[in-house]
Amino acid sequence: MGRWEPGARERLVMAAVDLFTEQGYDATTVAQIAERAGVTKSTFFRHFPDKREVLVAGQETLSRLLTEGIAEAPADASPLEAVAAGLQRASTAMGPMSREIAPRLKAAVAASTELQERDALKTVSLAAAMTAALVARGVPDPTAALASELGVLAFKRGYVEWSESDREDGFAACLMKALDELRAASASLG
Repeated sequence: MGRWEPGARERLVMAAVDLFTEQGYDATTVAQIAERAGVTKSTFFRHFPDKREVLVAGQETLSRLLTEGIAEAPADASPLEAVAAGLQRASTAMGPMSREIAPRLKAAVAASTELQERDALKTVSLAAAMTAALVARGVPDPTAALASELGVLAFKRGYVEWSESDREDGFAACLMKALDELRAASASLG
């Protein structure tokens, strides 16, 4: 097994998702994930504190990209325009691997209460990061929270559409379409 072989983190994620799908989350061990990825258990633990964290591997990057995009939006941008800038920036982190594992990841999460809870915490964390970035721009807290929740919902809806389709226009287009639909839907609540 290669000790510092490139791509170990990505291979660990793919191995974990495959094993969770094949045999269930509870039946999968860290040793099995490491073996499938072609690394040692200690390499696994250099990348992840436990097997649950494998499925949120990119969360810090995603939060950072969302908040950077919001912070760098034009000063006169509305809260939803700033969220759109954050979503655009975050879309750059989603490549072919993200699209490839999406259906298996969805199945693994659906089959495990523990992973559903972790997924819910991820959603809360992303919304909190966006809310903090909007508040830092001077957006009142209730408005920032609502815009952030719409942003998270747009991210989830856009991700599903992107991962389940053969769209050629990319993840960013799916995100913007989802945000536009949610913006229109929220305007009709009036």
